[in-house]
Amino acid sequence: MIRYLTNNEIDSEKWDACIKSSFNGIIYAYSWYLDIVHENWDALVEDDYVRVMPLPVSKKMGVSYIMQPFFVQQLGVFSKDMLTPDIVRSFVDKLPEKFKVIDINLNSYNTVSGNGFNIIRNDNYVLDLINKYTVLSKKYSSNTKRNLKKSLKIKLSLVKGIKPEELIDLFKENRGKRLKKWAEPEYDRLKRLMYRVFYKGGGLLYGVFDEHNQLCAGAFFLRAQNRLIFLFSATNNAGRESAAMTFLIDSVIREFSPGKLVLDFEGSNEENLARFYKGFGAKKVTYIRLQRNTLGIVLRWLFRIRLFVKNQ
Repeated sequence: MIRYLTNNEIDSEKWDACIKSSFNGIIYAYSWYLDIVHENWDALVEDDYVRVMPLPVSKKMGVSYIMQPFFVQQLGVFSKDMLTPDIVRSFVDKLPEKFKVIDINLNSYNTVSGNGFNIIRNDNYVLDLINKYTVLSKKYSSNTKRNLKKSLKIKLSLVKGIKPEELIDLFKENRGKRLKKWAEPEYDRLKRLMYRVFYKGGGLLYGVFDEHNQLCAGAFFLRAQNRLIFLFSATNNAGRESAAMTFLIDSVIREFSPGKLVLDFEGSNEENLARFYKGFGAKKVTYIRLQRNTLGIVLRWLFRIRLFVKNQ
């Protein structure tokens, strides 16, 4: 039996035990992670936490909706046992009608038919680090190899364990200036998330410094469930010119290969980013984005504007 549970009805210990033992468990779905990225999330739970589906629920203008939060690529149904398209469908069918707008990402192990939902297939790129570095690096694209040679000539240095604030400030001073949807609450949430992940022992933070000892690139990785997730990164003009991010990712591949981890690049549908990730030999894996909007035309327009303003 699948039940809808509000946040205060969820047993966090049973929930996290389910995610930990699920064959498709991922760090995004742990209760402590969800508590930071989307406070007061609800859920669908089957029996005694055999299968679960987190729901990032919100309300705006009197409209109840479910929308994918920042810093979470995939959610969907997580299962201790077998998981078929029919089982995933049974969870999707249990989404209450009160949610007039739904826009969520399932995980790459969830397949489901449309049946009232618009389905978009998103691309992700992953690299299995089971082979030796010498084997993996031979599969780099010619462009990646060329950029790596350039970065090595510039004498960049990699530092493990820079502060979250350093990485966030680097982002804000560069790409962050062009992102209107990012505001201080998102940066504060990211900082709290990074420190919480460090406390849990699952975070890695690297900085790349140029020959003048100036931070020019950095990246934060989540490490859990045999996965190394490239969650957040930043670079400046000097970092881009010196191919510092190529240098950083190559260094991480060198550090963790051979091993049982999978390097998860967290995207992307964007052509240039996809080319960059594929350049390291990463393979494409798709996951589903589910969308449904049952609002009337006028309310739909007003609701979209209100969400847009919220994200300024």
